Amino acid sequence: MPGRDRMNVTMQDVARHAGVSPQTVSNVVNGRSARVGDETRVRVIESITQLGYRLNQSARSLRRGRTGMVGLAIPTFDSEYYGALAQALNDRFAERGLRLVTENTGGAVRAEVESLASSHLDSYDGFVLALAAGDTPHFDRISIDKPVVLLGERALSSRFDHVLMDNEGGARLATRLLLKTGARAIVALGGVHDDEESMPGLRTRGYAEAHAEIGRDLDPALVLPSTFDAEGGHGSIRALIASGRRFDAVFAVTDGLAVGALRALADAGLRVPEDVQVVGFDNTTASRYTVPRLTTVEPSNEARAETVAELLVSRLQHRDGVLERRVVVHPASVVERESTRRAPSA
Repeated sequence: MPGRDRMNVTMQDVARHAGVSPQTVSNVVNGRSARVGDETRVRVIESITQLGYRLNQSARSLRRGRTGMVGLAIPTFDSEYYGALAQALNDRFAERGLRLVTENTGGAVRAEVESLASSHLDSYDGFVLALAAGDTPHFDRISIDKPVVLLGERALSSRFDHVLMDNEGGARLATRLLLKTGARAIVALGGVHDDEESMPGLRTRGYAEAHAEIGRDLDPALVLPSTFDAEGGHGSIRALIASGRRFDAVFAVTDGLAVGALRALADAGLRVPEDVQVVGFDNTTASRYTVPRLTTVEPSNEARAETVAELLVSRLQHRDGVLERRVVVHPASVVERESTRRAPSA
């Protein structure tokens, strides 16, 4: 279209150029391309590119009252767990015709609170916040008119739907398995000494509960605070071995820590699981490829992603606020692999 201002190219222009109807072009640009054949879709996209057609997102949003986008704020991009979570949520929202946009809060309270500011939420139809630091007082003061679902370690404000991970129950199951398979000195790698309502605090609590069930005392020296990555796990276990402290099992509060522990044990000539058993938490992809393959806690990540999408879409469909707020906890389970011994038959 020589001489035509590319800013003024219309959907009708694209339709004429591609030899299709304006409705077909609309289907492609609005994410309904499943209704369009492959060859036709490619032709429409080529015409859009050649003509420089741009969808007026602002006008479209005003007409529909929607942006077609959902925001997701996570503490870090540098994490296999959060990467897998973002992918699972992306797939679930895509199935419902929504596009996911991911942001990084850095695990800071200020960034988590700012992500729920009305000026920020104007870009989205709804928002998912994976909490790392914020607490009820931080969010109860915020005025929010968009659907929000929280992902986190503990239930917070009753204002929002909240999908929780069973940190305490998963840790209890993992520690029970180690105790049943003969472990007597279990390290809580990444654990904390304070009974705090955080991921490491809840997982340490589950670890302690499993010991209490059989009347076994905990050795505080075996609760090892750490960063939650492989480097932290490697350094903490290497230092423990060097100290001469005896242990025969490791419950790592993340799979990343467990991977580092496996490397430290191998470096020290200790066999897994013959000398030291190891269990992780999160059932990341990496856990299936360690040597030996890692026993780990599966926190129902796929089910949690499905629940988040269901809750948010339900809110979008019922903007009158008649739906009750929901708190959902999916049960954890243990995936047994090669890094633990078989429990004796009952």
